[in-house]
Amino acid sequence: MAMKIRLARGGSKKRPFYRVVATDSRMPRDGRFIEKLGTYNPLLPKDSEERVKLDMERVQYWLDQGAQPSDRVSRFLEAAGVLEKKERANLKKGVPGKKAQERVQEKADKAAAAAEAAAAPAEEPAEEAASEE
Repeated sequence: MAMKIRLARGGSKKRPFYRVVATDSRMPRDGRFIEKLGTYNPLLPKDSEERVKLDMERVQYWLDQGAQPSDRVSRFLEAAGVLEKKERANLKKGVPGKKAQERVQEKADKAAAAAEAAAAPAEEPAEEAASEE
């Protein structure tokens, strides 16, 4: 049986609350689970102790039995020091698309041209004044 340690969603609409559960991987997300291992409340501030609560003894037991934590749960366990941090692929999802990059480049070019145009007339009268004397 493939075991998972994952989040099961509870709470009402737009007010999420999660249970950290050990479950068979074939069960639905909010369906049947074997054991509740803790809770996660994303609405609380990040520095709050109540945000993530885990029964570390039972989590360690399930990890020893071969349960695989989900990505979010593995982050909780890394923060708690149970698992070692692993490298994750940064897929550059935050980088703007090609068109957006082109628009930014065009805007920068226009701003540079405007700055040159503003600087050029300011220098010419000073040169003319110097040549007239």
